[in-house]
Amino acid sequence: MMDAIGVADTLRKAVVLHRAGDLVEAARLYKVILSTDAKHIDALTLLGTVCMQRGEWEDSLCFVDRSLALNPSQPGVLVNRGNALACLKRFDEALQSYDRAIALRPGYAEAHAHRAGVLRELRRPNEALASCERAIALRPDHAAAFNQRALVLRDLGLPEEAVQSCDRAIALKPEFGHAYHNRSKSLLDLGRRAEALRSLERAFRLNPELEYLQGSLLHFAMLTCDWSELRMRTERVLEGIERGARAALPFELLATSATPAQQQRCAIIFSQSEYPPVDTLRAPGYAHDRIRLGYFSADFHDHAVAILSVELFELHDRARFEVFGFSHGRSPDDAMRRRLRRGFDRFIEVADKSDRAIAAIARDLEIDIAIDLGGHTGQSCLGVLAHNPAPVSVHFLGYPGTLGASFVDYLIADPIVVPSEQRQFYTERIAYLPDTCQVNDRQRVIADRTFTRAELGLPAGGFVYCCFNGSYKIEPTVFDVWMRLLRRVEGSVLWLVADNDAVPANLRREAVVRGVSGDRVVFAPRIPLADHMARHRAADLFLDTFYFNAHTTASAALWAGLPVLTCRGETYASRIGASVLTAIGLPELVAGSSAEYEALAFDLATQPKKLGTIRRKLEEHRLTYPLFDSPRFARNIENVYTQILTRARDGLPPQDIHVARPES
Repeated sequence: MMDAIGVADTLRKAVVLHRAGDLVEAARLYKVILSTDAKHIDALTLLGTVCMQRGEWEDSLCFVDRSLALNPSQPGVLVNRGNALACLKRFDEALQSYDRAIALRPGYAEAHAHRAGVLRELRRPNEALASCERAIALRPDHAAAFNQRALVLRDLGLPEEAVQSCDRAIALKPEFGHAYHNRSKSLLDLGRRAEALRSLERAFRLNPELEYLQGSLLHFAMLTCDWSELRMRTERVLEGIERGARAALPFELLATSATPAQQQRCAIIFSQSEYPPVDTLRAPGYAHDRIRLGYFSADFHDHAVAILSVELFELHDRARFEVFGFSHGRSPDDAMRRRLRRGFDRFIEVADKSDRAIAAIARDLEIDIAIDLGGHTGQSCLGVLAHNPAPVSVHFLGYPGTLGASFVDYLIADPIVVPSEQRQFYTERIAYLPDTCQVNDRQRVIADRTFTRAELGLPAGGFVYCCFNGSYKIEPTVFDVWMRLLRRVEGSVLWLVADNDAVPANLRREAVVRGVSGDRVVFAPRIPLADHMARHRAADLFLDTFYFNAHTTASAALWAGLPVLTCRGETYASRIGASVLTAIGLPELVAGSSAEYEALAFDLATQPKKLGTIRRKLEEHRLTYPLFDSPRFARNIENVYTQILTRARDGLPPQDIHVARPES
């Protein structure tokens, strides 16, 4: 046992080591002090800080609470407690801790800034903005408060103001990597993608270990088709994933060469970090005459998810199901949203609710099955599922891959996108649909308008290859194939979507490098959806991308009568094209390798009769095969819902299920 002098000396040594960054030895010495004096308030507080710095949130909270039990009037310790609770996603409790700190010290700028962060997580952006403004008023040089303010402004749909707030944070703290990272996101919202990439590169130079930064760099480069450092960026991200780092968001890997195992590992790392299961106790089972389905999405507007799924909600058998839509995002009130409102039995706006509050609403409504339509995209609803809003949870449609989340029971798939040899790379149980897991809307409108080639910027003659996939899905291996095809097929052109201002110049430059004149790569501007559907008629063949296939865009092309050629890969995202084409009875358009894909694309461009046969077959199959048979899809997925809920009601754990193909 040490005497008072020994304790004081040990504390001084520990603090010196702590400040020098030797957290292991500092923690050991703090514990030595506590072994002598378990109520040493400084040792408790500082050990809590060390645990916080090491990411040991639960331990940090334990030591901080012991310190506060000895002296509750410690504003700084209360802020540390709030920070630990926020890291544990216990935002309501964190808010209470910050409020206690502010009650003790009203002018505590850091407490106001941290308070803004948890208010933002609780989806109370106006209150969060007020807290940021209060922190800045108290400390006009508070760079972190300006950075937090930028995040809130972006949430409020004010990206220009968010960029200005980031700029102010950077002016105050020029080496502020987080601010550059956040600035890039608002620049992306504004369509200023080249600037966004430069901001990310600056963030990387300042702080290369910033969470998810490397994946953002890779994804932004792919958005602009800037391939100058693509291989290096990809390797760096995948190396980080392999060592367990938070190197990328799961979505950012889908269009890369990442293996199924790497995609799964990335999803697990992300889910465990961002969506730890909060409520381990499942919602109780209910005894309804009709099964209550809760669809959760931030994309209930003119968005790919809604475009594909809207008719499903309308077609559910109301004798057996009640259908609830939980709108998680701040969406425009467009025609699609109005149709969705009519399609659900109840449409519930929850954009201003916390995850816990949304889960509580679902429980109050006695939802039987919670169906997430977003996964690791945009404004994810996974935080809601982490609170177990229903006895069974399902992921469907929005994200083509495993979520890596322990609280998600099932993934809707089919035997093509998740074959048996890839099953091990999915943490959920798989609910296999018999035809395809891609739902479609037979009411998608195609404008009567007939575009001339001249109107579309296409040459009067020559074969038109097209790909209307997002620019980030286009990468060098598939572009190499496309350019070889243009060289071989005289007079042919490649027709793409102009996703952003940087893409045309970058891809035309890449074409020239591959021996093709840049003017043979033609770009289509964004136009209303019905007109976009109509302009498909000007193309001859849709060429799919490799790692991340066409999803909504494949269905659009096929619905418009345009054949799609795909190449089957190893991941869910790279096999959906094969699933869709098989479901419409065109398996001959599914290549097993890039070489086969290239050969088929050449044959179809140079053998008009062969392409004509496929076009006629597509027209015959369009309304007779499963892909666009929306009632058939509804019955299949209802079969899934019935089976998985029956298992839950019988007290059985989730397991893979296979829905039988309905009889003709």
